[in-house]
Amino acid sequence: MTFFTKKRFILAVVILLIAGAAASYYQKKQKASKDEEPQFKTAIVDKGNLTQTVTASGTLNPVALISVGSQVSGTVVELNADFNDRVKKGQVLLKLDPTIFNAQIKQSEATLASAESSKRLAVANLDRNQKLVSLSYISGASLDQLKREVEVADANIKLARAQLDRVQADFNNSVIRSPIDGVIIKRTIDMGQTVAASFQTPNLFQIARDLTKMQIDTNVSEADVGSLKDGQAARFVVDAYPDREFDASLRQFRLAANVQQNVVTYNVVLDVDNKDELLKPGMTAQVRLVVGNRQNVLRIPTAALRFKLSDEEIAKEAKLKKEADKKAAESGGGAAVSASAVPRPEAEDDVSFRSKSEMTRSFKIFVLDEKNKAKPVDIKIGLSNFRYTEVLSGDLKPGDKVIIRSLDIANAGSH
Repeated sequence: MTFFTKKRFILAVVILLIAGAAASYYQKKQKASKDEEPQFKTAIVDKGNLTQTVTASGTLNPVALISVGSQVSGTVVELNADFNDRVKKGQVLLKLDPTIFNAQIKQSEATLASAESSKRLAVANLDRNQKLVSLSYISGASLDQLKREVEVADANIKLARAQLDRVQADFNNSVIRSPIDGVIIKRTIDMGQTVAASFQTPNLFQIARDLTKMQIDTNVSEADVGSLKDGQAARFVVDAYPDREFDASLRQFRLAANVQQNVVTYNVVLDVDNKDELLKPGMTAQVRLVVGNRQNVLRIPTAALRFKLSDEEIAKEAKLKKEADKKAAESGGGAAVSASAVPRPEAEDDVSFRSKSEMTRSFKIFVLDEKNKAKPVDIKIGLSNFRYTEVLSGDLKPGDKVIIRSLDIANAGSH
C-alpha cells in the first residue's frame, strides 16, 4: 500500500467516525428534545373575582291573573271589552241574551202569586171552620187538616220565592262584569257566540291585575336548590331585548317536586319590576341567580378539576421513575424508590373514611413541576362556575401551571 493510499484510508476512517459521532449526537438531541416537548395544556393559577350562579329557564307571568267565566248559558248579544283593554272592577264586559231569563222570571213570579193565593184561601177556610168546631158542627181532625193546608201554602210560597231568587240570579249572571281593575290579556268569546256552561265554566276572559309587577315561574334542578335563599338577586334576558338584562329577586321556593323522566326539579318564583311594561306575559326568560360572590381569591380553571392521568401516562411515569431510581441506586445515590410512588387516583376505600363535605369539596389536580412532569396536588375548593374555581387550601400559589388537558392525540379523547 502506497503512502497516498494509506492516507486516503485513514481519512475515510476519520470521516466515518465523525459521521457516526454526529449521528449519535443528533439522535440523543432529538430524543432529548422529544422528551422536552410539552405533553399537557396548562393554565396559570391567579387571583381574581369569582361569581357563582344558578341558571334556569322560565316564563314571565302576571302576579295576579284572573280567569273570568260564566255560570249560565246563552248567546252573546253585547261585547264591551277586547284584548289589551284596561277595565275597572264592576265594568260590564259582555251580556248574554236575556229573553229566556226574563221568561223564567215571569214564570217564577206567577208561581209565587199562585202560592200566595192558595195560602189566602187556606187561611180563610181555617178561620171559618174554627167557628164551626166551637159549635161542634165539624170534628177537630178536619180542623187539623185545614191547618196543614195553611202550612203547605206557606211552604209553597217559600219555594216559589227561592225559585224566583234563582232565576233572578241567573239573569244577573248573564251580565259578565270585571272582578278586578286590570288589563284584558285574553278573550275567547265573540259577538253572537253561544256560551255553554252545562258541564264546566267556560273561560271567557283573562285579566291581569297589574302588568307593572310580574313574576317568573322557573324550574331549578335539585342539584342547585341547596344554595337558593329568599331575596337572592337574579338577572335575566328575553329574546325580545337580547342586548338588555333585567333585574329580579327570588320570592318563593316551592316544595312540591316535579319529576319528569327521573329528573327532579323545583318551581322557583322570582319577582320582576316591569314599570316600563316592556316585558309581556308569556315571554321566555333565561335566568341567572347569583348564589355566591368572592373578591380577589386564588382561582384555577374549572377544567383542571376534570383532568386525570390516563393509564398509559401513569405507566410511562412509573417507567421513567423506575429508570431514574435505578440509575440513582447504581451511582450510590441511595435506595431505589418503588414505582408505586407514582400517584394514582385514590382508592374507594380511602375516600369512604372522609366526611361527605370533604369528599364533595376535595380534589386532586395536577401541576407542572420544574421538569415539566405532572405533579399531583390535593386542594379544597370553594365557589365554582363553568370557568373558574376558588381554591381554599392546598399547595398552590399564583403563577403555578395547572394541567387542564393532555396534548397526546391518542389520549385526548379520554380527558
